[in-house]
Amino acid sequence: MTRPAGFAAYATVTAAYWAFMLTDGALRMLVLLHFHTLGFSPVQLAYLFVLYEIAGVVTNLSAGWIAARFGLSFTLYAGLGLQVAALIALAQLDPGWGMTASVVFVMLVQGVSGVAKDLAKMSSKSAVKLLAPAQAGGLFRWVALLTGSKNAVKGAGFLLGAVALGAVGFVPSVLAMAGILAVILVATMLGMPPGLPMGRKDAKVSEVLSGNSNINWLSLARMFLFGARDVWFVVGIPVYFYAVLSDGSQAGNRAAFFTIGSFMAGWTILYGFVQGYAPRLLRASGRSRSDLLGQAVLWVAALGAVPFALALALWIAGTPSPALTGAIIAGLLVFGAIFAVNSSLHSYLILSFTDARRVTMDVGFYYMANAAGRLLGTLLSGLSYQLGGLALCLCVAGIMVLGSFLGIRKVA
Repeated sequence: MTRPAGFAAYATVTAAYWAFMLTDGALRMLVLLHFHTLGFSPVQLAYLFVLYEIAGVVTNLSAGWIAARFGLSFTLYAGLGLQVAALIALAQLDPGWGMTASVVFVMLVQGVSGVAKDLAKMSSKSAVKLLAPAQAGGLFRWVALLTGSKNAVKGAGFLLGAVALGAVGFVPSVLAMAGILAVILVATMLGMPPGLPMGRKDAKVSEVLSGNSNINWLSLARMFLFGARDVWFVVGIPVYFYAVLSDGSQAGNRAAFFTIGSFMAGWTILYGFVQGYAPRLLRASGRSRSDLLGQAVLWVAALGAVPFALALALWIAGTPSPALTGAIIAGLLVFGAIFAVNSSLHSYLILSFTDARRVTMDVGFYYMANAAGRLLGTLLSGLSYQLGGLALCLCVAGIMVLGSFLGIRKVA
């Protein structure tokens, strides 16, 4: 079987992105669980990730122009290199600094990691538009494979981070990840095949903002979609499970870490698997873009019912129980599967609406909205949990899904 032109570059970019997202998932779990055991409140835990998401908003806007000017290889290498630097810096954290200094330091390091993540993401997603085969369904299949596999790998990272924290501790885990990612960076730089554009000198900063109303409305829908996930995912569900599962002892903490990491890994792997399967589920090769846009409206409407139903179940039950916890897990897995189809459709639509000359800028603008949604969800996750527990987190998630529904309805 003959491989399509650009496959080698696509495979190399995908492998580098996998390595990055494995460390990204592990780092998030390490930071969240490590600082929760140190006594940080839900709001303080959310603060640790605020600069990470703010950096994503700024980076995506500027990275599109940087990639257009200097090439996609440059932004990919920069993302991997910055993540190595962030991991090494985080290993220097000293508990003797006190809570305030520790929060500020971790926020700054997470900000660098946020820049790194979105440089790598924008590079990988833009490469798909330029390298995917032209035949019907080719773009959807390649972008679904990249995003689906990436999320499956990130899910494995969640489990890796939780297990590593319990087994060897915070600093050794972070340094080990830095070493592995550094090797991946060198291997990628030495082995990158041809196929990615080198950049164009006439790229202007003013081109970053999109003049395409479809891209703007799709970006707004994406913002609310990812806010709806992170409002319960970032702080709410890990802290809820920790409260239910841990008795405060070292053995209890390890068991809770493993369970939390397993759930978040399983959820994200399921999400990635469904993303990758979405083209076949939707029979995308035989459908036009307008047909798939109609599917996006239907799937986001289905998504909205899930968090409201779970919030109602929590409010009625009042106190946690094994049956309630099982129902929450099952409901969130359903949410993840439906969410994955929505995310896959969005990822296809943004690449379908843009053109090769503007791809890095439109993708950067779109993922700026994605990062804004994660930022909004992160802030509301800690605040909602502090005010009303997991039930309020889920209720806010339902409201944000409604916002995504209204946004996608405007895309033509």
